Amino acid sequence: MTDPAKTIIGFIGLGLMGRPMCRNLLKAGISPIVYNRSAPPREELVREGATAVPSPADVARLAEIIVIMVADTAAVEDVLSGPHGLLQTLRPGTLIIDMGTTAVPATRRLAALVEEKGAAYVDAPVSGGTIGAEGGTLTIMVGGHDEAVARAKPVLSVFGSRITHVGGIGAGQVAKAANQVIVGLNIGAVAEALALARAAGVDPARVREALRGGFADSRILEVHGQRMVEGNFAPGGKCTTQRKDMHQALEFAATLDLDLPATALSRDLYDRLIAAGDGELDHAALFRLYERTI
Repeated sequence: MTDPAKTIIGFIGLGLMGRPMCRNLLKAGISPIVYNRSAPPREELVREGATAVPSPADVARLAEIIVIMVADTAAVEDVLSGPHGLLQTLRPGTLIIDMGTTAVPATRRLAALVEEKGAAYVDAPVSGGTIGAEGGTLTIMVGGHDEAVARAKPVLSVFGSRITHVGGIGAGQVAKAANQVIVGLNIGAVAEALALARAAGVDPARVREALRGGFADSRILEVHGQRMVEGNFAPGGKCTTQRKDMHQALEFAATLDLDLPATALSRDLYDRLIAAGDGELDHAALFRLYERTI
């Protein structure tokens, strides 16, 4: 089994999620080799003990296991197959772990390119937001071959408390698509319920408290409902990201001839919110659509 402390680990992508995840590697006694497109996050992590390199290709020259945590499918494709991407210098035996939310067809295509180099690929998207990233308590949905997943798990355990091997390559991303459908629709339900309470002249905070412990309770009601009540929309997961993930789920569903009308409606609501200038806020800011009409 992989011992992360004795393995050279690369980490690419130091955004809202990547930075706290990388810090958990440092807390575990691992000094990762890091790359990020913008310099300030790299410099920040270097001050804390990481080693920065100028490109993904440089990460691949050095690391045995490489974690990718970037914004979207296009970014993953650039990290892997761009002019300075991992595939330029990828060595046989290297393990790539994509922990972002990447389209299923692209995941399978990129995995095939990695395997052609004699390396291994695991898709391991996460749920839990910045709270889970900071606490090392992310829920991780894993797709990949048994041997590669077994090798990845000790590293994944640094980031998450619940790790489930869902199936072959791409299965983790299918599970994440399902996750984002549920999250998006649940945020919409909580937003509408609390907006209903406020419009009726009843304190949404008390309504939220009354619902806790019953069938309407959920992690979304607990965390995002509190954000809605307080009007605190500092981003843990951005509206633009939620919209992107739901659109990605709809595109994948279309390849299966599956209609997801509620998901499409939720995606469209996020489009309205983003058009109003709130795209960089937390996805719980969907509540603001309703606040404006109360």
